[in-house]
Amino acid sequence: MSWRLLALPGTLVARLTRLFHSPPLHRRVAFLTGIAVALAVAATGVAAYVTLRVSLFNALDTELIDTASSVAFPVAQDIRNIGGLTGQALRAGNVSVAVIRSDGAVYYVPDERVHLVLGAEELSIARLQQGASARTGRTGDGQEYRIVAVPITELGNYALVLGRPLQPTKDILSSLWVVLIIFGVSGVVVAAAAGATVARSSLRPVRTLTRAVEHVTETDDLAPIAVTGDDELSRLAEAFNLMLRSLASSRERQRQLIADAGHELRTPLTSLRTNIELLVADADSGMLKAVDRAEILRDVSAQLVEFTTLIGDLVQLARDDSVAPSPEPIDLRTVVTAALDRVRRRGPGLRFDVELNPLYVIGEADTLERAITNLLDNAVKWSPPGGTIRVQLDGDRLRVADQGPGIDDADLPYVFDRFFRSEKARNTPGTGLGLSIVAQTIARHGGWVKAGHSAQGGAEFTIRLPGSTTFEGLTDHEPSLD
Repeated sequence: MSWRLLALPGTLVARLTRLFHSPPLHRRVAFLTGIAVALAVAATGVAAYVTLRVSLFNALDTELIDTASSVAFPVAQDIRNIGGLTGQALRAGNVSVAVIRSDGAVYYVPDERVHLVLGAEELSIARLQQGASARTGRTGDGQEYRIVAVPITELGNYALVLGRPLQPTKDILSSLWVVLIIFGVSGVVVAAAAGATVARSSLRPVRTLTRAVEHVTETDDLAPIAVTGDDELSRLAEAFNLMLRSLASSRERQRQLIADAGHELRTPLTSLRTNIELLVADADSGMLKAVDRAEILRDVSAQLVEFTTLIGDLVQLARDDSVAPSPEPIDLRTVVTAALDRVRRRGPGLRFDVELNPLYVIGEADTLERAITNLLDNAVKWSPPGGTIRVQLDGDRLRVADQGPGIDDADLPYVFDRFFRSEKARNTPGTGLGLSIVAQTIARHGGWVKAGHSAQGGAEFTIRLPGSTTFEGLTDHEPSLD
């Protein structure tokens, strides 16, 4: 128990540290919104305060200067009594009056209680006899006053000084400051709350997407999530659903490939096992004749060849998109010619009618050659002895036609499926993967392949590849190998 109690503070500190360093996104949005609003409110408040302060001081200065200018003439008529002004009259007007002479002598209203402390600004006006001055000064008892001075031009070396207390103006500014702080803080709080609400609402699709990702990680269930709206987050969810569908499709293809491969591998493995068990038993008993033993060995050899071919085709199919493509400009005539050279050795009694016109494509020569070789092997396989195989490359089409029995209409939609074997092909050698490899390779090069009937009654396969009949125009037809 004591160890647990000692561990609690450390755990709490760790949680607080994580919360501080990595808060949820909606909290960060609310925090940043509050900061932005606070800065905006602060800038607006300071600007409003400074603007109002300048306006109030300008208005006060203008009023005092106008008043001083209007009072200067009567004061000039009786300078020693300062125009007959009294302290009571000044207090009623909430002003203080003084007269300064160019030699520094200062005259106040006889019964005035407040005496302005004059300085160089007022003395300068008395000496220069032009313009006006305005400043913030103090009285003899320390009160802040706004003090202005105007020249008494009628006398020539005197200036009339007026002052008014600044406390009323400062009270207005203080009230404004309090209002700005109260409403500013309230605005920041409201903005932060609104930011948190908007962030929580806006990030709901992100949380949904996060839960979906966690669900996929935990359960391996690739079910898509519901998408509403057409904003950026909705498009992100749609992209995620597209990724899930692609992953589910890839997984299904892999599962189907494994299931089909297991089924197809079972037959040759069973046959190999049976023949090898016979040979092992014969090694002990010598029951087989030499002819029978040779027949079994030839059968084993043929099964190994078929087994090797099947594994090679499975490896080719399993590559799919796992190997990064390395396309390059190629002359398709060279690829077709190389495939023909390879296939001619497998059909020595057949005639090849070849017509190859220029076609330049962007692609992988090795994989294209394998695909075309598979088509030619299929034609050789089904051609009768002495038959003719027609190979024509014209424009962006490559056609391979034979004089064999052809393909039934019912089988045409399935000839490119993995491991598909028609009724005619059940007892013939083959893996059922050759045409599937053709379709996959051509699709990766941005083209298509279809099966049909040739004019000679056999099968005809047509490949279409994007390209150009001139090497200069090749860049306008670059496919995306994906």
